[in-house]
Amino acid sequence: MTESFDPVRLDVYLSREYPEYSRSYLQKLIKDGHVLVDGAPAKSNYKVKPDDEVELIVPEMKELDIQPENIPLDIMYEDRDLLVINKPKGMVVHPAAGVNTGTLVNALLYYCPDSLSGINGVLRPGIVHRIDKNTTGSLLVCKNDEAHRDLAAQLAVHSINRRYRAIVHGTFSDPEGTISAPIGRDRKDRKKMAVVSDGKEAVTHYRVLETWKQFSYIECRLETGRTHQIRVHMRHIGHPLLGDDVYGPAKCPVKGLQGQTLHAMLLGFVHPRTKEYMEFSAPLPEYFINLIERFRL
Repeated sequence: MTESFDPVRLDVYLSREYPEYSRSYLQKLIKDGHVLVDGAPAKSNYKVKPDDEVELIVPEMKELDIQPENIPLDIMYEDRDLLVINKPKGMVVHPAAGVNTGTLVNALLYYCPDSLSGINGVLRPGIVHRIDKNTTGSLLVCKNDEAHRDLAAQLAVHSINRRYRAIVHGTFSDPEGTISAPIGRDRKDRKKMAVVSDGKEAVTHYRVLETWKQFSYIECRLETGRTHQIRVHMRHIGHPLLGDDVYGPAKCPVKGLQGQTLHAMLLGFVHPRTKEYMEFSAPLPEYFINLIERFRL
């Protein structure tokens, strides 16, 4: 039985009552019917009342059937709580349908098999946030649940500093700007994201670093972290990322380019144990540097 309080969303209530679980995990439990209110499954937006009986059913953890793989990792920083990794182009972060080998998770299970957080479930051990397969650069990995909860909270309040570098189509009239446009599933293609009126708040700040004939080199700072946010936002304002085979032009003007030219360069956060601010910068990959030099000619 709940104590007396003002009505509050079910997912918010559970986050307060069970701080050991992430809000996204609790929302998944709700969606899967593992949260009952007065004996019946309820939705995340259900408003919990003082006399409601809320039951949380946490399913048994499934045995992890993902195999460790000896895949080299470019580790920029490591301590007993976390890793900062420079992810290469073409590496998927965690297993998904049809992809269960060669991922970052496979590599992490080999590198540190007994020290990865489990908050995001068996398929995503240690993963606090993700970047797309063809996006390169800085990525945080947590070795324990305490660090994971702390860093996930920093992500939730947008206090983690994330700056990306990108090459986009076209040139800009203003050297900098802010895109504030909600992002959700594309109504015409559920596999894609789009700017939609009922989407989640999404804010991207951008700054032009260099301008060439057909393209621009920009820095993007994320205020929020929606799926494909930079790719969707830049397309929304008419400057899709070069090489983006989902949100860009059907034909890429640069032969042989695989995926979007997007690099997670800078990552800054408060260390969950020491409470000191730390900042890491992943060097631009060689293919990215070669493109910049080519466009400068």
